[in-house]
Amino acid sequence: MRQFIVLGHDAPTTPDFSLDDIAGGAGRLDVLCRCVNSAFFLSHAIREDVRVHLVLGDEYTVRFEGSELRRLNPDERSTAALIRKALEKRDEAIGHMPAESSPGVSIRRMGFETTLEDAARDATVVELHEDGDPVVDVEPPENPLFVLSDHNDFTEAEAELLTEASDQRVRLGPEVLHADHSITVAHNYLDTAGYSQY
Repeated sequence: MRQFIVLGHDAPTTPDFSLDDIAGGAGRLDVLCRCVNSAFFLSHAIREDVRVHLVLGDEYTVRFEGSELRRLNPDERSTAALIRKALEKRDEAIGHMPAESSPGVSIRRMGFETTLEDAARDATVVELHEDGDPVVDVEPPENPLFVLSDHNDFTEAEAELLTEASDQRVRLGPEVLHADHSITVAHNYLDTAGYSQY
């Protein structure tokens, strides 16, 4: 299982946003939608062994489960619609119990710290950092959990939590990439490593 946590610092925590302005009027929700699409889509298929956790405003986490996903299309607007539908169910998410909004999509009342703890139980937490080891020199973990931020940097508290939880610190290349591009490169690294074993 490959997992990605993406922090949406300015992302909406209510469904009161327009699908026609997800870049300007919805806290750069477009960035999170691109991350979801990069995590799941192949040319003519969906990666079923992937789970994505979108942490919205450190209040809610919307989880996408690849093995159960339906109605995910490769455009930002339809992904934003799935997130909005999840937010419409937020009152049904009690404690850390999820509320499913559509097949493979659910919402939980969990911020970053709890989401990280929950996702890391059966995973190797990989911190993407410009001072990390080159990813090509690191043996890929069997169940990696990559943690990324939206267009904002991690806060000091988030960075500290991530450093404490990390099992590996790697850099994907010589340049700092957008979050969705980082997901694509991480997939390629894992795919290539797996392919070379056969």
